Amino acid sequence: MLINENTMDGRWTVWKAWADDVLSGQSLSASQAEAILTSRDDELLDVLTAAYRIRHHYFGKTVQLYFLVNAKSGLCPEDCGYCSQSKISKAPIEKYRMMSVDQLLEGARAAADRQSKTYCIVISGRAPTEREMQCVEEVVPRVKEQFDLKVCACLGLLTPENAARLKACGVDRVNHNLNTSDAYYEKICTTHDYQDRLETLRSVRSAGLELCSGGIMGMGESPRDLVAMAMQLRELQVESIPLNFLHQIPGTPLEGAPPLSPRDCLRGLCMMRFVNPSSEIRIAGGREKHLRSLQPLGLYVANSIFVGDYLTTKGQLPEADYRMIEDLGFEIAK
Repeated sequence: MLINENTMDGRWTVWKAWADDVLSGQSLSASQAEAILTSRDDELLDVLTAAYRIRHHYFGKTVQLYFLVNAKSGLCPEDCGYCSQSKISKAPIEKYRMMSVDQLLEGARAAADRQSKTYCIVISGRAPTEREMQCVEEVVPRVKEQFDLKVCACLGLLTPENAARLKACGVDRVNHNLNTSDAYYEKICTTHDYQDRLETLRSVRSAGLELCSGGIMGMGESPRDLVAMAMQLRELQVESIPLNFLHQIPGTPLEGAPPLSPRDCLRGLCMMRFVNPSSEIRIAGGREKHLRSLQPLGLYVANSIFVGDYLTTKGQLPEADYRMIEDLGFEIAK
C-alpha cells in the first residue's frame, strides 16, 4: 500500500514504521534523523508516541535519578563559549578549588537521600591534577561502601593512565560530552578540539569503563550538526547520553543565543532516542528553563533526569520531580 506522507495518517504511519525498524534492530539514517528534528508541530505527538514505544521497550516506565556535585568551580583555562566557568566567562559564579573528601561524602549523602542511583563528581578544568586524581581515588571507595551509589566522574580530558586509575578505584562511568558535531566544534571552543574529546572517550572505553557523553542544543548548530553528534554517540556505543539545552548565562559568549522552544527540545530528545534506542537518555541542564510546562512529555522519550541543581544553575525542587514522575505513572529506578 502506498503511503501519502503529506497526510496526517500517512505521517503517523511513517513514524510508527521507523520505530518498528529500530525495534527490529535497524539503524536510523541521518536523513531520517533530520526529518524528526524538522517535523511539524502538528506531528509532535505522533513522533513522541513512536519514540515512547522505543523507550518503553528498553526501560519500561522507570526513571533513573542522578545527582551531581560541582566539586571544583571556575578557574578553567578553556574557552568553551557556553560555559560560565571558562577563562573568558564574566559570569558572577562562585569559584573554588577541589572540595575535600568530607564535603564530597556529604554530597553523596544528599544523592542517596534524594533517591539518586548515581553520584556525579564534576570538576572544572582542562584535565585533572594529581591532587584531584588522588582525592577522587580516596573518596570513591568510601562513597560506594557508605551509600551504595554508582559513581560517574567528569574530570576533563583524560589520559589512558588516568582512565585506568579511575577504573581501579571503583568509578563506574566517566562523563565527557561531545557537545556538538566535529564540523561545528571550533565555533564553540578553540583551546581544544573535537578529536581531543574523542581520544578521552576512547581511553575511557579501553579502561573498561562505561561512557556517559552527550551534547547541548541551542548553540547555533544546525539540525545536521545535532544528527552528526547523535550518530557519533551511536558509533561509540555510549551507555548514557545527557542532552542539555543551552542555558544562556549572562557573561558568557552565548548569552544572546536565541531560546529554544519546548517543542524543539522534545524533537531533539526524540531524535536522540531513535538514533540511540537502547542508551539511557537524560534530560539534563536547561530542562526547567526550556521545556517548562512540557517537562513531563520529555520523560515519555528520555528515562533519566538530574534531581537537584546543575553546575552553576539551579534545578527545580526534588519534590517537583518526584511528583512529575508519580503523575506520569512512572517509577524511580532502584
